Amino acid sequence: MLDDRAKLLLKALVERYIADGQPVGSRTLSRASGLDLSPATIRNVMADLEDLGLIASPHTSAGRVPTARGYRLFVDTMLTVQREGLEAPQLMPEQPQKVIANAAHLLSSLSQFVGVVMAPRRSSVFRHIEFLRLSERRFLVIIVSPEGDVQNRVIFTDADYSQSQLVEAANFLNAHYAGLEMEQVRERLKSEVDLLRGEIASLMQAAVNVSSEALSQAQDEVVISGERNLLSVSDFSSDMGNLRRAFDLFEQKTQILRLLDISSRAEGVRIYIGGESQVVPFEELSVVSAPYEVDGKVVGTLGVIGPTRMPYDKMIQIVDITSKLVSNALSYRK
Repeated sequence: MLDDRAKLLLKALVERYIADGQPVGSRTLSRASGLDLSPATIRNVMADLEDLGLIASPHTSAGRVPTARGYRLFVDTMLTVQREGLEAPQLMPEQPQKVIANAAHLLSSLSQFVGVVMAPRRSSVFRHIEFLRLSERRFLVIIVSPEGDVQNRVIFTDADYSQSQLVEAANFLNAHYAGLEMEQVRERLKSEVDLLRGEIASLMQAAVNVSSEALSQAQDEVVISGERNLLSVSDFSSDMGNLRRAFDLFEQKTQILRLLDISSRAEGVRIYIGGESQVVPFEELSVVSAPYEVDGKVVGTLGVIGPTRMPYDKMIQIVDITSKLVSNALSYRK
């Protein structure tokens, strides 16, 4: 447990390091904290903070820098965020894809880091389904979502079916299951399978499996803007290894999607600091994220990715405001 003096010195050290990007020495910390303490006393407190894993000493400097744990304590207990003063342009209510692209660009331009937005999650509901026989035991499933998106998938079955059997199965699915979530369809098929003819039941179960996969893949989209901004961040421009790992992360997108998906299950702005968990893949990056809504329901997540040494108070404002702008633009359009 830190006493008030140690907390104040840690807060001053983190703020000074975020502002300057240089390890903070005891003399600088004395001035920044405003405390009337001797250099020896400050050095003793810094040694205690280092023992707690809150700060570390780079080999090339006598100063100290925050660790992931130090940043976490800072953002959780010492950060004060002004909710006013940030001017952000409005996002116009347009096609969802355009709103998402504009939001990613807005996050990037306001933060001068990388803006990321996960496209709105669509429910795994089908409006209409059809089967088309391609060859023996090989069929095309055509799935139409409520939004009008069309997904095609090829399925292989143990038994062969005639086109009339395929039409019968599609008619049954459309009549009894259209408008339901795929998981609901799956559960109902389990309980109703005995009432259906065997070949129709197995065909519909195969269709449900491939439909769930198609609809989930269709929504795994993340829009990224401003990767080049990291070229001007000294933490990356001075270390090509760090920069390469960051660009690899943006190229793969899978890790970002997983991170944003985790964020969507939390309320309000969340901060993920590199090095403190497996959520952010390496120490030099932090993520500030928030979910956004359509008509009061969370449908996606957005955020800013930048160096661990970022002005968290400003990033929280940017992410919070942008999530509200996106929510308003998408809800208004509906």
